Amino acid sequence: MTQPTNAAAGPSGGAPGTSGGFLAEIKDAVTIRAALLVLGVLVLQLAFITSYVGAFHHPKPSEIPLAVTTPAAQLTERSVQQLAALPGRPLAPRAVQDEAAALRQIKNREVDGALIVDPSGTTDRLLVAGGSGASLSQAVEQIVELTEKSQGRTVRVVDVAPAAAGDARGLSSFYLVVGWCVGGYLCAAILAISAGARPANSARAVIRLGALLLYSIAAGLLGTVIAGPVLGALPGSVFGLWGLGTLVVFAVGAITLAFQGLAGVVGIGLAILLVVVLGNPSAGGAYPYPLLPPFWKAIGPVLPPGAGTYAARSIAYFRGNDAGPAMLVLAGWAVLGSAVTLACAIFHRGRPGAAVGSGLPDEEAVR
Repeated sequence: MTQPTNAAAGPSGGAPGTSGGFLAEIKDAVTIRAALLVLGVLVLQLAFITSYVGAFHHPKPSEIPLAVTTPAAQLTERSVQQLAALPGRPLAPRAVQDEAAALRQIKNREVDGALIVDPSGTTDRLLVAGGSGASLSQAVEQIVELTEKSQGRTVRVVDVAPAAAGDARGLSSFYLVVGWCVGGYLCAAILAISAGARPANSARAVIRLGALLLYSIAAGLLGTVIAGPVLGALPGSVFGLWGLGTLVVFAVGAITLAFQGLAGVVGIGLAILLVVVLGNPSAGGAYPYPLLPPFWKAIGPVLPPGAGTYAARSIAYFRGNDAGPAMLVLAGWAVLGSAVTLACAIFHRGRPGAAVGSGLPDEEAVR
């Protein structure tokens, strides 16, 4: 009698998948889609290394805003010209009327320091703002001290907006914003993994955005409480930082949802590219904008980590002065991300499986 064929076995009756040898096993274990995704991860990893090393390997002061004042207008102008002529233009000096005007510009974040020249003696005063970042205030000190020394003068440094005792080098605001950003894209990613990369319809998209908003409110409050009252690392208005945290988390989450709507699960990688690879090193955390290379200096203020860090420092140390533009940047990302998410849900409505190839199905296919 003819023996029944074992469909699970190979042609020789061996274990399944062995008929083609080791090469067939490789093709079965690592699909073309998986190989492409791994290649994308490699590109993302190399971009991460390039971005961080490129931004941080050689900090160089460039056109740091500095107010200058003396009792005589003619002497002030001469001091400004001398500072502006320094090799490499590390400073961008500007004449102000008096010390009060200089202090006001520091508090309003219009300048990062002020030189008060005393023509009757050999010691001048340099006003700095440690709350803007220790590396920035130290750079201003070093440049001005070397300049004064070359002229046979000395300088006394006064920190008029110092970082809190628990805020080492003024980095707490940066790390707080980074944590909020991580929560934003992870929340959006989990929503995709649990129910499909793309929402089935506009109603589902609104529900996801609503869930993200609730998460953002909670994350903003808890992050503020931990950094402020619990650890004492960041002063400033609790309500102001709470509102900022909510906006940062929601903006980053909405961007991630939008990328997922456009590219499926690959959108998570795109969000990481924008927020982590490009956004974190250009955020002005370890090295504020005047110390960053031109590319990172240009993109930092318009990306969520940079806008969030700048606004957090403004709220913590400058009574919210000049935080408005950064908040508008975050609001713009939140609105854009929400609009794209809704538009993608409407466009893909009734198209189950449209995300095939991206690693996760649509929500409609999951249901």
